[in-house]
Amino acid sequence: MRNFYLPFKKSCCAFAAALFLANISEIFAQPAAAPREYTCFQTTKPLHIDGKLNESAWKKAAWTATFVDIEGDKKPLPLQETKVKMLWDSAYLYIGAVIEEEHIWAYQEKRDQIVYLENDFEVFIDPDGDTENYYELEINALNNVFDLFLPKTYRKGGKAQLKWDIANLKSAVTINGSINDPKNKDKRWTVEIAIPFKSLSNEHVAAISPQDGSTWRINFSRVNWQHAIGEDGKYSRKRNPEINKIIPEYNWVWSPQGIINMHYPEYWGYLHFSTQKRK
Repeated sequence: MRNFYLPFKKSCCAFAAALFLANISEIFAQPAAAPREYTCFQTTKPLHIDGKLNESAWKKAAWTATFVDIEGDKKPLPLQETKVKMLWDSAYLYIGAVIEEEHIWAYQEKRDQIVYLENDFEVFIDPDGDTENYYELEINALNNVFDLFLPKTYRKGGKAQLKWDIANLKSAVTINGSINDPKNKDKRWTVEIAIPFKSLSNEHVAAISPQDGSTWRINFSRVNWQHAIGEDGKYSRKRNPEINKIIPEYNWVWSPQGIINMHYPEYWGYLHFSTQKRK
C-alpha cells in the first residue's frame, strides 16, 4: 500500500477502506530484519553539487549495501542495482545515489508534482528518531523535486504538508545514457543532494544540527515502474491488459520495511554522524 497523500478526490467508502487496510497492515507489520546502519563521516570542505560524485571526499565514503525489496527477504532481489553514500559538514547532509537503469525516463518537471508517479529516488529523514516530525524528498531523472513534511504518520492521522519546502536545497543529476529515448539502453543516473540542516524545520519544529556521535533515522526508496512505449515514442506506466489497470510499482529500499509502506519510521535505518577520519 502506497502513501495516502495523493491529491485526488476519493469517495468516503474508498477512504474508509484505505484506513481499514492501513490499520490491518499495522497489526501485521513486522520488520524484515534489524534496521541497517551507516556511519556518515565529516568532510572538511563543502561539496560542489554537480551529480558526479568525483571529489576525493566522495571517493573515500563507503557505499551502503545495495537496495532490496521493501518487504525484504519475502520478495526477490531488485532487477537493477541502487546504492547510496553520505557525508556531512556543519551545514549540510550530503547524499549521493547511483541508480542503475536500462530505460531512464521522466516527464514531471514542475516542482511538487507527484514525482513517484514516475521512476524516482526518495529520502526519508527523522532527525530525532521519535517517529514524528519527519521529512520526505523525492527526485526524478530530470532533477525535479517533490518534498513534504509530516507531523506524524498517516496511520496516526498525520496530514502531509505539501507546501513545505526544503529551503536552499541543492541537487543535481547526471545521466549515463539518454533520457526519454527508448531507442537505446541506458546505464545509470546519479543523484547528488545537499540538504541544509537548518531547512529541516518549520514554525513548530526546530532544526537539529548533528554533532559527533549523533544518530538520526533515515531510509531511501527507489520507485520503479514497468513501462510501455507508445506510438509517439513516449514512456508510460505499463497496464495489465486483462483489467486495464496500471501494474503496481517496485519499491526498492536501503533498509527493508517488512511491509509495503515507507511511513513506518521505526523501521528506518540508523545514520550515525562521526567527525573521525574513515579508516
